Amino acid sequence: MAKRDYYEVLGVEKSASAQDIKKAYRKVAMQYHPDRQNGKSDAEKAEAEEKFKEAAEAYSVLSDEQKRQQYDQFGFSGPGGFGGGGGFGGFNSGSMNMDDIFNMFGDIFGGGGRGFSGFSSGFGGAGRSGRPVQRGSDLKLKVRLNMDEVAKGVTKKFKVKKMVTCSHCHGSGSEDNQMDTCSTCGGNGYVVKTVNSLFGRMQSQSPCPTCHGEGKIIKNKCKTCGGQGIVQGEEIIEVKIPAGVDTGMVLTVGGRGNAGPRNGINGDIQVIIEVEPHKDLIREESNLIYNLLLDFPTAALGGTAEIPTVDGRVKIKIDPGTQPGKVMRLRGKGLPMLNSNGYNYGTGDLIVHISIYVPESLSKEEKQLIEKMQQSASFAPDDSIKDKIFRKFKALFE
Repeated sequence: MAKRDYYEVLGVEKSASAQDIKKAYRKVAMQYHPDRQNGKSDAEKAEAEEKFKEAAEAYSVLSDEQKRQQYDQFGFSGPGGFGGGGGFGGFNSGSMNMDDIFNMFGDIFGGGGRGFSGFSSGFGGAGRSGRPVQRGSDLKLKVRLNMDEVAKGVTKKFKVKKMVTCSHCHGSGSEDNQMDTCSTCGGNGYVVKTVNSLFGRMQSQSPCPTCHGEGKIIKNKCKTCGGQGIVQGEEIIEVKIPAGVDTGMVLTVGGRGNAGPRNGINGDIQVIIEVEPHKDLIREESNLIYNLLLDFPTAALGGTAEIPTVDGRVKIKIDPGTQPGKVMRLRGKGLPMLNSNGYNYGTGDLIVHISIYVPESLSKEEKQLIEKMQQSASFAPDDSIKDKIFRKFKALFE
């Protein structure tokens, strides 16, 4: 199913302020919140969950100034915008469970979790467990494609060295899965500090320096991962690259980067595209350009010429009296066009520019033939031909 526009998902205009977007997201999220679906059928609950996730993905982009600018300019095909099943900027709502979303945006609902109490704990990344979610770092890969792969699209496989969940402790970081309540914060994950100021006594809260906001202390750290819940490993990553990509584009594979410490959220993989130049064709967005060098007899008498395309070589007809600078356009023989949603919606053209080859050396007999032709009026261009060629020459500088 094609993604819906993020502004449409939240029901706001493109000019909406950050505060308007936050209010709109909270309204949609509360409407489809799982705790408000009691008494509904399983199908209705499933639909509400999908819309809840869709709204979270939209908010993750529009609430981030940089991601919002990229989305406004490029849509879903912007840097980090497509590929590998990930969402824009790496947020893949389809692969996330409800806990992940509560962990990321719990402060929107109040209390850092899924409730509607209206009280914010101050930890925007806190989940229902009360601890901040730790996110794994992103990875970057570079893939070099030839023009044939760009024309048809391709699936690439990478063996990636990355941090993975520790299989010994299953990501908990604990050898025996035993955790003690942090004595510094009493399990809250944060500490409150009271200071006197010109405005009276003021309180501020910050992550607990002892447990780093988790509220728990590992009693016996895992011997394999040292309490981090992650170890060095490797994974085969498959990336589907759509047809029509170009050098500099970045495909984001959501959730396939380094694993987050202690069962946190995985990072993303950003695949940077680099396209190899074609030996015969020049790329201009979705169009391809080819310079056809004709011999003089074929240009004068007409005939056929064979030219390369991304689908193989094809023959084209050359009209008698073809002039240098003539442009021929082969419709649909270029590269696929990629729209703002990352889908192909058409194909560019192959534009053929014609040049005429003039021999650099002649035999005595050939020279005599040319001299004889030179005396014929047919070989002297008239004013209309001169004007036509000049207009084409002038257009090159406009």
